[in-house]
Amino acid sequence: MTQRDFTTFFKNPRTWGKDLVAIGGDFSSERLFYSYTHGIFPWSEDPIRWYCLDPRAIFDLEKVHFSKTVLRKVRQNRFKISTNLCFESVVEACGQRANGETWITDGFLKGYTEFHKQGYAHSLEVWSDVGELVGGVYGVAIGKFFAGESMFAFTSDAGKIALYHLFQMLRADGFQLFDTQELNFVTFELGAYSIPKLSYLDRLDIAVSDPKKWINPPRFLRTG
Repeated sequence: MTQRDFTTFFKNPRTWGKDLVAIGGDFSSERLFYSYTHGIFPWSEDPIRWYCLDPRAIFDLEKVHFSKTVLRKVRQNRFKISTNLCFESVVEACGQRANGETWITDGFLKGYTEFHKQGYAHSLEVWSDVGELVGGVYGVAIGKFFAGESMFAFTSDAGKIALYHLFQMLRADGFQLFDTQELNFVTFELGAYSIPKLSYLDRLDIAVSDPKKWINPPRFLRTG
């Protein structure tokens, strides 16, 4: 990825005392790459607002907690699992809300789909036994860092099953940091916790020190 200089656009998260570090710009792959490798992410469109939260929520990949119900469904192989087969459909599904409100607008969809084509954004899909997409998760992978962006479930626990398989893959490939931005009920229940912003940025620097792509081609996974 070509390194454009965005230092005059973004405030320095290490010295800036607020969560909001920039307003405006675009969802270009170069800007997304710079932002994620510096602890920054977009959270709205029109205008685009960029944040580096303090504190920051993360998962310890070795200490994620899934309910007995989720683990039982995983063992029963009720679903087929794939990666990167329909990234855009996963993002669209994550943006569907019963009240019609969502932060995943067209700009996010187009920007992250292009980032996916560049090899830095990935999806994991959960399929029913009749081939329907019923759950999934997507996020950004750079070096040994993964930023979980959003997940969805059209059937009970399908989103958590997607996360289970994602965590398994990330552990196997030696990932060091999983960012989940801020705590909510679901992530807290799964074992996420918050750390100070500066501690997060120190860990991020290590995880993206070799900012290579995660080689994860489109495929179906064995779930047994």
